[in-house]
Amino acid sequence: MIKLSRSKIYVASTLILAVLLFGVLGYRFISDYSWIDAFYMTVITMATVGYHEVQPLDNTAKIFTIFLILASVFILGYAISVITEYILGRNSLELLKTRKVKNKINSLSNHVVLCGYGRNGMQAAERLNAYKKPFVVIEKNKEVIEKYESDVLFVEGDATDDQILLDSGIEKAQYLIAAMPDDAANLFVVLSARQLNHNLFIISRASLLNSQRKIVLAGANKVIMPDKIGGDHMASLVVMPDLITFMDKLSVEGVHTTNLEEVAIEEFAGQVDCNSLRDLDLRNRTGCTIIGYIDPEGEYIINPEADLQLQPKSKVIVLGRPEQIRKLNEMFHIV
Repeated sequence: MIKLSRSKIYVASTLILAVLLFGVLGYRFISDYSWIDAFYMTVITMATVGYHEVQPLDNTAKIFTIFLILASVFILGYAISVITEYILGRNSLELLKTRKVKNKINSLSNHVVLCGYGRNGMQAAERLNAYKKPFVVIEKNKEVIEKYESDVLFVEGDATDDQILLDSGIEKAQYLIAAMPDDAANLFVVLSARQLNHNLFIISRASLLNSQRKIVLAGANKVIMPDKIGGDHMASLVVMPDLITFMDKLSVEGVHTTNLEEVAIEEFAGQVDCNSLRDLDLRNRTGCTIIGYIDPEGEYIINPEADLQLQPKSKVIVLGRPEQIRKLNEMFHIV
């Protein structure tokens, strides 16, 4: 609809310019006006403002003026109707789009609220998409929103505004990622989000070391320093390049790459015995290997023994190729 209206505007603009040019040339050569007088007469004739002529018109010039007035009235009327249609259509489309986004957000629960769609925000969004985790992005840059709105669910506004956080469904969200480049803005978002949802798991970016502690005190569960991680990663590639390259491949999505997955013990309940890791027997069933265990208190055990007794609300970390992970998810109906 908008494209059609735009094409009509181009047509209307072309017709107005054509009539304007026609009038200027007509007065210039029919009445022998100067170029400026011819332009002036054309404009006041098209606008029908009723000013006096620059000089008296002969019969030929009067007939020309009649045709110019009639053409101007029809073309200007058409142009006004096209512009009005475009404005109303655009406003209606924006309202429809806003209502559609709001309905989608209202239908979400246990989703992720991602604040900021810069470099780190985009990387986070890509990974969330890869794992099919629903998320909403808060972004105040309209150009960014218009560029990516076909693929991402956006809420336009400042993430430090409580109402914008509420519009993103913060009260029903499970996670919040504050990925804005400004530490002060991330601190404010973390503080506001923690007040709006006490159960929210908050992950924040920090650029400065002294900001890290403040953001934690504001309510963040985890604080990530991308620059520090990047420096450590590059140094590690010097010290143990093959190991780091292998670790990088663990998190890469692809047909021929390995992958990691965390699975809650409750996902296996009712399908297999869940007394110990040996009972799960995931290696024989799916090809995946259990490389870690997280107990209900959040303690991590790397490479746990097969006889480790499983507890409710604990998790296992499994390693496998993508097809093995898919087999695991399909076998135990893991979403």
